Formats: sequence, C-alpha cells, structure tokens
Amino acid sequence: MVKNIELTTLTAITPLDGRYRDRVAELALYVSEYGLIKTRFEIEAKYLVALSDAKVIRKLTPSERTTLTAFGQNISLQDAVQVKKIEDETRHDVKAMERAFRALLKGTSLEDLTESIHLGLTSEDVNNLAYRLMLKRATEEVIVPELDSLVDTLVESADEYKTIPMLGRTHGQAAIPTTIGKEIVIFAARLNTQLKKLKSQRLTGKLNGAIGNFNALSLAYPDVDWANFSENFIRSLGFEPNMATNQINPYDDVIEFFQNYQRINGIIIDLDQDAWRYISDGWFVQEARKGEVGSSTMPQKVNPIDFENSEGNLTIANGIFETLSRKLAQSRLQRDLSDSTTIRNIGTALGFSQVGYKSVLTGLSRINPNEDQISVDLNRDWAILGEGVQTILRREKVDDPYSLISSLTRGEHIDKTKWGVWVDSLPIDESQKKLLRQLTPANYIGLAVSLTDEAIKGIKNSKKQK
Repeated sequence: MVKNIELTTLTAITPLDGRYRDRVAELALYVSEYGLIKTRFEIEAKYLVALSDAKVIRKLTPSERTTLTAFGQNISLQDAVQVKKIEDETRHDVKAMERAFRALLKGTSLEDLTESIHLGLTSEDVNNLAYRLMLKRATEEVIVPELDSLVDTLVESADEYKTIPMLGRTHGQAAIPTTIGKEIVIFAARLNTQLKKLKSQRLTGKLNGAIGNFNALSLAYPDVDWANFSENFIRSLGFEPNMATNQINPYDDVIEFFQNYQRINGIIIDLDQDAWRYISDGWFVQEARKGEVGSSTMPQKVNPIDFENSEGNLTIANGIFETLSRKLAQSRLQRDLSDSTTIRNIGTALGFSQVGYKSVLTGLSRINPNEDQISVDLNRDWAILGEGVQTILRREKVDDPYSLISSLTRGEHIDKTKWGVWVDSLPIDESQKKLLRQLTPANYIGLAVSLTDEAIKGIKNSKKQK
C-alpha cells in the first residue's frame, strides 16, 4: 500500500484543494496556512514599530520602519516552510514563527531587537488579530467583488425581463401573475441588503497579554500607558479595541460575521432552488454547449448542474459557519485550545461559499426565459384572475364575493372563452363587466414593473454610497 503520495489536485482530500482548486485559488493567499503565517509575521513586525514609537525599544531608522511595515507581505513560501520545520520541534505554531522571525533578523541592523519580538504577548494577541485580518481581507478582496457581481447580474436580468408576465405560485399551486423581472429583483434586493451589512461589519481586536490584564508589560514598563498603546495598535489594523477579555478575544464579532455569510448563502440557495424549478418547468432554457454531457445514458439532457452545485456547496459552507458559530461562542474559564483548531476552518467555509457564488453566476449566464412556454402556462387557467374579480365585487358591495368566486373557480379550469361567459354572469353593471373582459393573465400584473424599477433604483443608489 502506498503511504505517501504527492499532493496534487487529484490527490487532495478535500474538494476545495482538489476538484475546485481553480475556483478558490485566489483565497489561498489570505486564508491558507501560508496566509496565516504571513499575517502573524506582519503583526509581530508592526508590533516592533509600535514599541519603538512608544519608546519601549530604540528608535528605528526610516529604512528599518519600512522593512518591518512590509515584513509580512515579503515572507516567502520558503520562509513559511522553515516555520513549519521549526514547528515540528516546538509543536507550537506561534513560537515557531517567533523563532523564524529571530533568524530572519540575524545579520541585519534589526538583530539587536530580537529579544523584543513577541515582548509581553501571548499567542492569542497575535492570533486573534491574524485571523480577523484574514477574514476581513478575504471578504473585502475576494468575496465582496464576487457578490457585487452577482447583485449586478440579477439587477441587469430584472431590468431586462421586468415586463415579461409569468405565473406566480404559492404553496406550489397557481396563484396570480407576476413578472420575471419582479421575481429576480427580489433576490437582488435581499442580497444587496445583506451585502451592505457584510461590508460594514466591524471586527474587534485585543492585545493585552496572557490573561488580558497587561500583567507582564505593566510590571516591566510601568511608565507606559499600555491600554492606550493597545487601543492605538488595534485601530491601526482597522479593528475596534476590546479591552475586556481574558486570554482570548471573544468571538462574538466573528460569529456575527459568519451569520451574515449564512444569510447571504441562504438567499442564494433560495435562488438556486427557484431557478432549478423554472428550468424544470421549461420556463428557462439553458444554453447547450458543444461537448458537454448531461447524462451518461440520456444524451438529450441539459442539467441545471450549476445551480445544483451552488446549492450543495453553499449548504456545506453554512454547515461549517453554523458549527463555528456554536463552538466559538464558548471558551472554558480563561482559555482552552479547542477554538484554535476550530478557527482554522475559516478558509474552508469561505472556500465552499466562493464555489457556490461562482457556480450560480455561471448558471445565470447560461439561462434565458422561454417566453412561449411561460405564456402557455400563464394562460392555461384564467381562474387565476379570481382574486381581482372578488376585489371588484367587494368594491361594488356584492354580498360575500369570496364565496361566490370560490364556488365558481375552486378546482375548475377556465379558459379565455369560459372567462367571457363567466364575467357576463356576474351581478355587476356593464361598465364593470367591460373592465373585467379586458383583464387577462398577461396584464394582471399590478405594479410589478414599477416596483421592479424602484428596487433597481434603490440598489444602484446604495452602491453609490460609501
């Protein structure tokens, strides 16, 4: 039996690093182990700059400040490999990074500062900031552009199809007409609302020592205002300071971030399922691309695989987000290590989300409304106009119009001809009958078009706001 096999996209255990690697590759720089190591180096290096500014260590030259400020982004893959080799000995990832940092400063003008690396800190001072930076940057640089593109795609489709009437269903049954654009813009508006919240989410940070009280730092350097130092450092990274912590920074802010993703993913799953049904009904047709196979035995099939792929991967992503949210809400006493192994799965949740977003975008790019079939199903039963009729009868003070309409339409199928005969039998005057004779499934769409326009306008205006 082969015990060791080269890691490739074919030998990877998870589909993210295997089958879907090309769809999530841009996330690797942010949320991989390499990304984590680089971010830890960045925080430790910037911490040295802050210590210098606070006069805890010597003044840095302009060149040294530049070197330390850019230190994290300049960490090579080979540097990260060296960290992992050290970790084999230390069995402590942050300590391994610290020792590697010391080695990288050896022989430079910064060598005299090696004993100030990680001064007075605990691993979680670095980790809580590193993971939040990874989450924030991956979201802003990779995920948000994908979701913005999805909202824009939905808005364009809603605008293009806003006047095309279609049958609306409630409980899976024929209800009343709507328009394709109106149904699409609902998803665009929902996503845009949650995307705005995702963009505005604020994360916290802590830098206060092993138990959260600045014990070592305040003992060794009693003249430094460490609370103010910590607040300034945390804000410099784009976070809100959290001064009331134990060894860890509670994950409530991160959990809120995850739950925002869950809502976004839930909306897209809803979109996937509706698109799947519309394709199944023949209301949307998919582009058949040369060379693609829809079934191993049924050559005629063009499957809605992109929407199915999106639904499946977003379901997995939400399962991970939900698990992370449950687990990270608790920490035994001042600290236990179970969160450390759990939080590493940020990239997994984001990766499956990213696959889902790309899949739904591909699916949307390949479908178009089949107006002929939509019209056939819309006009199959004019009983769907019963809601409008009974409302007219209410206005005209006809006694119990709901029961009257129900007795005539419930379970019955009415075509255009029967509709005219039925209208003639109603207990209303001729002017009202004339109004109802002009009513059709295609024009009984209420304010669908104007509502779509208003929703599109609102989405576009919100995108202009910073």
